[in-house]
Amino acid sequence: MKILVLTSIRSEYDLLSPLLFKLDADPTIDLKLLVGGAHNSPTFGNTFKDIENDGFEVLCHIESLIDADSESSRLKSASILLLSMIDIVKSYNPDLLIYAGDREEVLVGGMLGGYLNIPTLHFFGGDHSSDGHIDNPVRHATSKLSTCHMVSTQLHSDRLRAIGEPISRIFNIGSIALDKFVQAKPMGNVIAEISGKKIDKKVALFIYHPIANEIGKENTIIKDAIAALVDSNYHVFIGSPNSDPGNSHVREAILQAADANPNCTVYGNLPRDLFIGLFKGSSIIVGNSSAGILEAASIPIPCINIGERQRGRYCGENVIFVDANYESIIKAISIVNSVEFKRKIVNLKNPYGDGNSADKAYNLIKTIDFQQLINKKEDPLELQT
Repeated sequence: MKILVLTSIRSEYDLLSPLLFKLDADPTIDLKLLVGGAHNSPTFGNTFKDIENDGFEVLCHIESLIDADSESSRLKSASILLLSMIDIVKSYNPDLLIYAGDREEVLVGGMLGGYLNIPTLHFFGGDHSSDGHIDNPVRHATSKLSTCHMVSTQLHSDRLRAIGEPISRIFNIGSIALDKFVQAKPMGNVIAEISGKKIDKKVALFIYHPIANEIGKENTIIKDAIAALVDSNYHVFIGSPNSDPGNSHVREAILQAADANPNCTVYGNLPRDLFIGLFKGSSIIVGNSSAGILEAASIPIPCINIGERQRGRYCGENVIFVDANYESIIKAISIVNSVEFKRKIVNLKNPYGDGNSADKAYNLIKTIDFQQLINKKEDPLELQT
């Protein structure tokens, strides 16, 4: 069985990697990766090196990311990726094409599979937030293009049913985002290793990604969030933003805020194991990253999600959604540090699963007849009856 995995950014690669190792170890499976997008950009750390270090065979590297930090460049990058991939994928002719998430690259994967008559498997379909971000319709459109879906929760399965996907195509395995996180073994003093010094304060993890409705406000949002955490006696570890439009402004605002405060450490891109060690050593995660929605509940630690991104998304009781200003963040920090809140989350069960999704996905991939499912003949109206 020939399997081709499309990957364009470190986050989605890291989440899928436990499954990729299982597929690669199977002598009956020929696994190759098609590596594009931010992976091949020096701005975002040349993370294709992580793939090479993990030993996976790369079918092709595609330099597709236009590093112009604009909405139009994101669309142009997707068009470059599509145009560059067509002949490569057609020539390789895999038995299954795998992709994950809600970025524009998954639309490319869905289109390739549909037009080239190749079965496709989409991870993280059926998720949804009410922030109005383009990721939502991209995710749902990709689901309609895809042959099968590995979803994280029953709610996600129900949502796919609501947009006309039959249950025969949907497999609820829990979130594969948790596998590496839950199974990671404790490391040494990761916090001291990353910061280069001993930290005597509680640690806050801050990750903020750009969102269209907040462009132009990044400097104030980031300054307020970091000030609220420092004023609450945290040492703040700050991650780099993703490649969405507005990322250069976010990056600049982060550096300015960190330079002004000795209780901040900007860590940029970290190997996944170091990042997990930092995450698990933190007392709180703040910002608007999906890591707060997904992984934080498995520690568990509180998540304060600021601004519009991720609003309305299914989450555990450890997550608080607040407005993007100093007063709201300070109030939320007070709430999550209360005895009542700590008691509420101490035995929290992560609603996204138990960290054993890769095994479930692997076993399903080995048994599903993807070729039999490739023609999507179902009428959504008939599925409603």
